Order: sequence, then structure tokens, then C-alpha cells
Amino acid sequence: MIKLEETRIERMNEMPQINEILPNELQQLVKEDKNVVIVDVREDDEVAQGMIKDAKHIPLHKIPHSINNLDKDKHYVLVCRSGGRSMKAATFMDEHGFKVSNMTGGMLNWDDEIVL
Repeated sequence: MIKLEETRIERMNEMPQINEILPNELQQLVKEDKNVVIVDVREDDEVAQGMIKDAKHIPLHKIPHSINNLDKDKHYVLVCRSGGRSMKAATFMDEHGFKVSNMTGGMLNWDDEIVL
């Protein structure tokens, strides 16, 4: 049993540490840093209910095919409904050399402007 726990801890240490950003921090960051790109990874029907203004919509399943068209000099902040799918996308992009952050709590915690 101890061996299993040690293995889990070793794996946790190997996992990439993705920066988490709160919605209010993202609102400020977008105003200050022109290299920030918000990427909404939700599905089309979810985005149809509203998304963050100026966000780029790339559904999670399209991220692997889309990263070749993205600029590695930008800082990508990934967003979904609650933060789980965007963390998967952020981890994938981080592993491919992108500067990324995940918005904590996703759109459920976003209280600023959205566009339809």
C-alpha cells in the first residue's frame, strides 16, 4: 500500500502545474496585456448561450488540430463551463509549449460582459 501511495505522489510531482486565474483577475489582465487570448473550449450549444467578449471559440475536441494555427508568443487563458475541460485543454497546450492559464470556476463564476 505504501508503494502505491509513493507512486501516486511521484506522478503528482510530474504533472504540469497550470496557472489558475480568477475571473476578476482575467478581467484586469485583458485590459493590461494585449498578448492575452481567451479561448472558450465549450461546445457550440453552450457558447450560443453567451461567451466572454473577444474570446476565441475552439471546442475542446478541436484543440489538438488547432494548435498549429496559434501563436506561441501569446498567453492563452482557457475557459469552459466550470473549469474541468479548460484545464484539460490548458494541460495539452502547456505540454506543446504554449503559455497557458485556466480560469478557475469557468463561466459559472464569470460576472462580466458576455456576447451572444
